Amino acid sequence: MNILLSGFAGLLFGIGLIVAGMANPAKVLGFLDLAGRWDPSLALVMGGAIAVGSVAFAIAKRRSKSLLGLSMQWPQATMVDRRLVVGSLMFGIGWGLAGICPGPALVLLGASLGMGAGKAVVFVAAMLVGMLAFELMQTPQKGGSDGGSAGASVNTAI
Repeated sequence: MNILLSGFAGLLFGIGLIVAGMANPAKVLGFLDLAGRWDPSLALVMGGAIAVGSVAFAIAKRRSKSLLGLSMQWPQATMVDRRLVVGSLMFGIGWGLAGICPGPALVLLGASLGMGAGKAVVFVAAMLVGMLAFELMQTPQKGGSDGGSAGASVNTAI
C-alpha cells in the first residue's frame, strides 16, 4: 500500500511540475534571467509551494507517526556549514546553467523519452554521477555522530 501511495504522490508531483512549467528549461531560464526578459510566473509557483509546505511541515512536526503509520524521521543537523553552502552554490549554478533541477529533470526525462531529449539525458546522467561521487566520498565518514547522513543539514538549516 505504501508503494502505491508513494507512486501516486510522485505522479501527482510530476504532473504539478509539468502544469507549473517547472519541467520546461526555457521557462526556468526565463525566471532566472533577471537582467533580460524576466518571467516572474515561477515565483508564484514557488511561493505557493512554500506556503503549502510550511503548513504541512507545521502539522507533521506535531505528529510521531505519518498518515501511513510510519515513524516520522527528521534531520538532526541544524547548522549552516561550509558543506551546505558549497552544495547550495553548486546546485544553484547547475540550475542556472541548465535550467533544470533534479525533480523536473526526472519529469522531463520521462516525458521526452523517445523524442531525443539529449539535454535531459545528459543532465540526469550527470546528476547520478554526482550522487554516486557524493556517496563514495561519504563512505569513510559513516559511523560518525550523524551516521554519515550529511544531507540532513540541507533540509533543516535555513
